[in-house]
Amino acid sequence: MDGSVDLKGRPVLRSKTGRWKACSFIVVYEVFERMAYYGIASNLVIYLTTKLHEGTVASSSNVSNWSGTVWITPVIGAYIADTHWGRYWTFIVFSFIYILGMVILTLAVALPSLRPPECQPGSNFCEKASKFQVGIFYFALYVLAVGTGGTKPNISTIGADQFDEFDAKEKLQKSSFFNWWIFSVFLGMLFADSFLIYIQDRVGFTIGYAIPTVGLIISIILFLIGTPFYRHKVQNGNPFNRMTQVIVAAVRKWKVDVPSDPTKLYEVDPKEYVAKGRFPISHTPVLR
Repeated sequence: MDGSVDLKGRPVLRSKTGRWKACSFIVVYEVFERMAYYGIASNLVIYLTTKLHEGTVASSSNVSNWSGTVWITPVIGAYIADTHWGRYWTFIVFSFIYILGMVILTLAVALPSLRPPECQPGSNFCEKASKFQVGIFYFALYVLAVGTGGTKPNISTIGADQFDEFDAKEKLQKSSFFNWWIFSVFLGMLFADSFLIYIQDRVGFTIGYAIPTVGLIISIILFLIGTPFYRHKVQNGNPFNRMTQVIVAAVRKWKVDVPSDPTKLYEVDPKEYVAKGRFPISHTPVLR
């Protein structure tokens, strides 16, 4: 094995953990999670303009700021996972934050007291949302953004951890996993951008937001069911320290002649990687 352990830090058995037995839960999770995220994100500008009665420019700007936050927070989530809590527990904690944001968002859409009244038919006047109503809605959005910050960078790596890099068969299965992973992402997006958008436009945002919220809750339950089958990697400490070491080494040795034959490059014994829970990085001329 490659040094994988269970949640209690004990070595795991290859025959009873990992591989597709574990990854099936992770792939199904991703379908529901992507459905939930894009079920909110894809039609958000429409909700802000037609239901919260924001201007087009303001709503577009607010959605851009929120989207930027969604893609920045994973840096924090990845750091917490690598340095403090580990991938599994970081994912679990932030998943419940994610659910909290989705639930508050659904309530903000559903409860009349948390949204302004509909525009009167035939009238150009639409009552603006109160500061409280706007605050609740955006609070929910940014709670959701924090939640995705801990789930997005860790779920795919948890999936990758289920395959032993030092086993030829499992290494091949790992490549297959990422193919199915991308398929699950686009399947969730397709469902959100077609069926959920239709529900939101024709039936209402309450049902249109409730469905992805329930879907996200189901996905977390499925992930938890698969817990006994997961393999976990031992934490390697602060990743920024290792990044700094690579940069310093690259600067110090940038004039060193590199042999044309990669086999002549220095490399430690593979067993040393296993003992430290690390993996060798194959030589590539791509960045030269």
